[in-house]
Amino acid sequence: MSTNPKGSEKNSFIKLQNLTKIYPEGDKERVVLKDISIGINQGEIIVLLGRSGSGKSTLLNLLCGIDIPTSGSVFINDIEITNLSEHKRTLFRRKNIGFIFQFFNLIPTLTVEENLLLPLELNGLINQKKIKEVLAILEQLGLSDRKKSYPDQLSGGEQQRIAIARALSHDPILILADEPTGNLDIETGEQILNILDNLTRKSGKTIIMATHSKEMVCSSRLKDRIVIFAMDGKGNCYRL
Repeated sequence: MSTNPKGSEKNSFIKLQNLTKIYPEGDKERVVLKDISIGINQGEIIVLLGRSGSGKSTLLNLLCGIDIPTSGSVFINDIEITNLSEHKRTLFRRKNIGFIFQFFNLIPTLTVEENLLLPLELNGLINQKKIKEVLAILEQLGLSDRKKSYPDQLSGGEQQRIAIARALSHDPILILADEPTGNLDIETGEQILNILDNLTRKSGKTIIMATHSKEMVCSSRLKDRIVIFAMDGKGNCYRL
């Protein structure tokens, strides 16, 4: 399946070309993604909408190079991610991609400030200017007074705001969010999406967010385009 509603894949910031992912299951195979081709523009916010098991998280894993496709290619900013070694994919991911997860994934033994600075340390970017920029994001989120707190001392909404700040701390070119409101109540989830929208629109970040919640998608302004994942009659997944 190949569609690109926003224009030519050739000039897109992110290009998925004939992307297929098949997992072996005993003596059978499960087709999770099949022949997906799509172009995503820089600064565009894409929502992947579909129920659990429909291939959304698999696509995010292929985009960041955690997994590799059975066939097809992923290009980000003209770099073919699927053609890099595992080590080079790790370095590319560490430098260029920010992650936001359903269960926050903050390191419990680190303070809020230490969690935020970790991506900078991993990329060798620690300096006073960068530290000030990160703490400024924390101030925008209204959590400056929690920088010495540990994750288990924060509410779920506060932890997700910290996770957003961490995803942005090293100024990545792409943000991937996997069910970022799935562990929150509806009101807090809407607040989190509004915060993410406010922090990323102005800086022109490209965001790809996976969710199963139609209600959250409809109520949030955090979207330019929705890509729907559905199951076929054989249990395989494909993109509509």
